[in-house]
Amino acid sequence: MTLEAEPKTAKRGRLSRVLIDVRPLRVRDYRRLWMSTAVTAVGSQLTAVAVPKQVYDLTGSSGWVGVTGAVGLLPLLVFGLWGGAIADAHDRRKVMIVSNIGVAVTSGLLWLQAFVSLGSVSTVLVLLGLQQAFVAVNMPTRSAAVARLVPAELLPQANALNFTTSTFGMVFGPLAAGALIPALGLSTLYLIDTVALTLCLWLVFRLPPIPPGAGSSRKAGLGDIAAGFSYLRGRNILLVSFLVDIIAMVAGMPRALFPEMAERTFGDPPGGGIALGWLYAAIPIGSALFGVFSGWFSRMTRQGAVVTVSVVVWGVAMVGFGLSNALWLAVIFLAIGGGADLVSAVHRSSMLQTEATDEMRGRMQGVFIVVVAGGPRIADLAHGWGGAALGTAAAATLGGIAVVALTVVTVVAVPSFWRYRFHSDPNSQG
Repeated sequence: MTLEAEPKTAKRGRLSRVLIDVRPLRVRDYRRLWMSTAVTAVGSQLTAVAVPKQVYDLTGSSGWVGVTGAVGLLPLLVFGLWGGAIADAHDRRKVMIVSNIGVAVTSGLLWLQAFVSLGSVSTVLVLLGLQQAFVAVNMPTRSAAVARLVPAELLPQANALNFTTSTFGMVFGPLAAGALIPALGLSTLYLIDTVALTLCLWLVFRLPPIPPGAGSSRKAGLGDIAAGFSYLRGRNILLVSFLVDIIAMVAGMPRALFPEMAERTFGDPPGGGIALGWLYAAIPIGSALFGVFSGWFSRMTRQGAVVTVSVVVWGVAMVGFGLSNALWLAVIFLAIGGGADLVSAVHRSSMLQTEATDEMRGRMQGVFIVVVAGGPRIADLAHGWGGAALGTAAAATLGGIAVVALTVVTVVAVPSFWRYRFHSDPNSQG
């Protein structure tokens, strides 16, 4: 090696310690699962923007936008928990295929009702609820499959890749939506998502069978769901990890306010514009940036402290967002919150996959999905009606303050969570 090459090699070594760790992608089957997530990342976010925008256009009310969150919540609560039990009882590849087909079909029906200008809020909400039922089965199954496809020591890196890929979709999806709605119409967003979901099926078909473990139940009934809650009882680390995320999302997720703020605070025209896209993209932008530079995540062994600080930073960022009158400043605060949320999500997911045994991972991931996806939907309802009653700025600011206060109280009450350190034993009982 020449003297000139040595500094370059050292520089590459330093970069590899900071940039996202891609070693899990060397595992062929995980790579296919990851690619299937990447294919739908942008498309799913187009629908995530299209539904609240269509509802707002039909009603002119942030309160009705908040109702979309409530409509999506019940399927997530029921089918998220049941979906976790299904993932533990059946071949996870087959469960992913069936649920993916369901999501694609409902997305196609959303496109049809928008294309023919049906103009029915109830139709949009019914299709949204049906789609969320399939999503609630698909998501915990995908997450539970990761621990079967990569070695335990690579779980944090695999989770960082998954979350970063999803957040890149959350960046480009809303920005694309803001540009496509005026040019091609809202219905096109649903159509693109339908095509992406159809292509995703090919990658899922190529995964190997992922049958349930030897100790798993072959049923997915109420008793199996109850067994999951019994397993969770007394495992304070997992319980607090769920609770702090509920606090962060329910009290601090202001996305139901975005359509109204885009027009009334940041100057979008009534038909939609760039401010709406930036507001929806800002949180994922922060998450994506932190994801790209997530190589240092594997060296963060005090996961309890990391999660706690991340949630507090999220709350402070939402206070800043609520007080912002300029779009660029609002985007910065939302991006800071997004970065903090990614750090929290990666470490909470790794804690769950490490602490839960394989025969319980599906059900624990079901609870995780209910918390991660259900919390923001409760927030949609709370922030939507809070914004209508108090104003958008007050609703966002008070929510951020509540996040900080409730998180500190929770962790002080359970100090073992703050002291929790990462280990790679997948059979630990926590």
